[in-house]
Amino acid sequence: MSLQDYRKKRDFSRTREPAPEGTARKGRALFVVQLHHASRRHFDFRLQVGDVLRSWAVPKGPSYDPAVKRLAVEVEDHPVSYADFEGDIEHGYGKGHVDTFDRGVWSSAGDIEAQLQKGHLSFELFGKRLKGAWHLVRSGRKERQPAWFLIKADDAYAGDVEADDMLDAKMRASTRKAAKTPATKAAAKKSTARKKAAPRARRTPVAALAKAAAAISGAKARKPNGAFFAPQLARLRETPPQGDQWLHEVKWDGYRILTSIARGEVNTWSRNALPWNERIPEIVQAIEALGLDSARLDGELIAVDAQGRSDFNALQKTLSGEANAPLVYMLFDLPYLQGQDLSRTALHERKALLERLLAHAPAHLGYSGHNVGDGDGVFAMAMEQKLEGIISKRVDGAYHSGRNDDWLKIKRLEADEFAVVGYTPAKGSRVAFGSLLLAKPGAKGRWTYVGRVGTGFTDEMLRDLGKTLATRGKPKPPMPLDKIDPLLRGALWVEPSAVAEVYFRGIGNQGLLRQPSLKALRIDKAPADLHDSDRAPAKPARKTPMASDEITITHPGRVVFPNDGITKQDVADYYKAVMPWFLPPVADRPMPMLRCPGGIGEHCFFQKHTMAGLHHVGTAKLKEETGAQAVYLYPKDEAGLLELVQFGAIEFHPWGSHVKTPDKADRVIFDLDPGDNVAWKRVIAAARMVRGFLKQLGLESFVRTTGGKGLHVVVPLAPAAKWETVRTFARGFAEAMAEAHPLEFVATASKKVRGGKIYLDYLRNGRGATAVASYSLRARAGAPVAVPVRWDDLGKLKSGADFTIHTVPKRLARQKKDPWEGIDAVKQGLDEVMEQLGL
Repeated sequence: MSLQDYRKKRDFSRTREPAPEGTARKGRALFVVQLHHASRRHFDFRLQVGDVLRSWAVPKGPSYDPAVKRLAVEVEDHPVSYADFEGDIEHGYGKGHVDTFDRGVWSSAGDIEAQLQKGHLSFELFGKRLKGAWHLVRSGRKERQPAWFLIKADDAYAGDVEADDMLDAKMRASTRKAAKTPATKAAAKKSTARKKAAPRARRTPVAALAKAAAAISGAKARKPNGAFFAPQLARLRETPPQGDQWLHEVKWDGYRILTSIARGEVNTWSRNALPWNERIPEIVQAIEALGLDSARLDGELIAVDAQGRSDFNALQKTLSGEANAPLVYMLFDLPYLQGQDLSRTALHERKALLERLLAHAPAHLGYSGHNVGDGDGVFAMAMEQKLEGIISKRVDGAYHSGRNDDWLKIKRLEADEFAVVGYTPAKGSRVAFGSLLLAKPGAKGRWTYVGRVGTGFTDEMLRDLGKTLATRGKPKPPMPLDKIDPLLRGALWVEPSAVAEVYFRGIGNQGLLRQPSLKALRIDKAPADLHDSDRAPAKPARKTPMASDEITITHPGRVVFPNDGITKQDVADYYKAVMPWFLPPVADRPMPMLRCPGGIGEHCFFQKHTMAGLHHVGTAKLKEETGAQAVYLYPKDEAGLLELVQFGAIEFHPWGSHVKTPDKADRVIFDLDPGDNVAWKRVIAAARMVRGFLKQLGLESFVRTTGGKGLHVVVPLAPAAKWETVRTFARGFAEAMAEAHPLEFVATASKKVRGGKIYLDYLRNGRGATAVASYSLRARAGAPVAVPVRWDDLGKLKSGADFTIHTVPKRLARQKKDPWEGIDAVKQGLDEVMEQLGL
């Protein structure tokens, strides 16, 4: 994108239009539509993409009728500052008057540049006049300038309204004044004759909800108040509470937003009482569409990635204008509705009312579903899906501001080791220092700053460090250091001399740790050891395999499955017993693992990168979805797998590709995940149905239990296919199955549509996505195992958790034939299939 053409066409000494210099802008990516009375009257439609406004001239203006395709001629990019321009262009190119027709923010679910290059941009507008979903589609017509069509999507805002219908008095006067040619006179006459407002989204009937709210035990009539209200907060716990008196929700990775509605006016607030309406107009519009007179809503603002998961980095970038990800307000409480104070009613009744309210709500409002009881299972699911954690709440709890034990948060934390390279001076009552400054090894002997940690220290640690490390600081780093935080003030630097193990919640935009907390100071490690950790480049594979007797299992009597008395040694013995079947399919694949160092009753977490202390596991530097490079671990042999068990690994979740060919998949996996009240026989029948449809496409498939409720149907690929092809096929197939059998399947992860149906999960088919390995244990009560089975034996099973740590070795001992024998000899690809499906 360049502003060169914009500069060429203008003499800035004669025009009032803004020069392109100094056009940087902070905040949400904006759109603007300007009514331009040039020689030919038209509407200039502009979308901010990066640091410019991509621009199209739309002669007749936008139409809300989805059947109308409005010609949009692509013109030169404009500076972002042009969005503020109004008035007369007195000389040269584009001479005429300019009015602002509409202005707001916009978003798109996909890669904007890729969509534009492909010739079809799907997006949403959040302005005063233009709302809802729209399309820009490149025309096949040959014109001097690229021609597109601007088309309204058929959504809740669609209707019989044209741009001229929405002109205000000022714009109508400008139109009449500029009417010189027959065409502009006709436009002026038409704009005066027709006056319509922008259509409103269809609203949810709320009378029945108001009546239901008043009927809830504990509800009390109160006058509405549109002011900020302090939110209820959760206390941190390491493990989920037990029992059916608790419900468990996803802990969304975003920003807490409180909403007050009084007399129909919507006000949104951050957790610390800052107004947010201007920052999230799409959310405000969606709430307005509910048609409520008064309410209080509590939820989390998130950005949604391509897999439908919350993405905190995308949220930050969207709010700062660096990205355009769709935002969703995930609502989880309703303490007030239509004149009724519900703060003293039971949570489960408030949530039932909230779910009814959101049943037909706009897409930017989501309902945060929950499970009653089975906190361990919900937390395991959250870890498997790499979510931030869960929130556990008392089923019958009231809503009261502040932190209390009715709401508990259980997080999935990542942990790693870093060198201590400095400290900040102590402030207030803190002794010795404020925080430790951390770094990781970089290239050519340099160090890369990753952030600071100021919590998790004991008084003894503070005293000891105050006498040693925190006495040697210098104003400048004594070693080569990259990416120093410019916000650091008064930092003192030291040579790397200590290693800190730190919990954290992901990596932020600037490569800094998010919410780090000290786990331990590793007195057994030196900074030099970090060069052999997860940041080290891949080591060449050993020519001779390592023997498993080289691995010592420490603390063999530690109980890993507390309800079953299964110890760490039992886990190691199990993996030794199944190694001939377990290892070949997972060797040399990037393989995240679920680690439970203290057993499944304590904190468990997923780890995909290698860590200090591993000596028999392979490492590979791979590109992540964000584009950043990261060092992944992968098993090479029996010794490597047992070493991971020694480090507390219980579950193994490999990629569908190998480390040497990470961009190509040799497996397609469909996860059949049954909703509530789905009988096991239906799951078996559904798997057979999936197999039948795959066979019609010429694809052979295999089946395994998951150690949970469902089944995996696995399609081998030879030759391997690009991830984009695999993902497109998997999604298209799942959606086709859901469309052909809507009473049996759904292809969306939304809990509210999965009741009584089987979710055909295709999201395990993306670069970096994983699925549990065959013969892997699951970190669940009873120590179930994911096991390959023959299609003919499927009907003999009672559940997806039929096999356990005790029964699988016996089954393999008497097994004459591998149920998946021949899977690696199957020759089938996706090219012909994609042609059949038209994908």
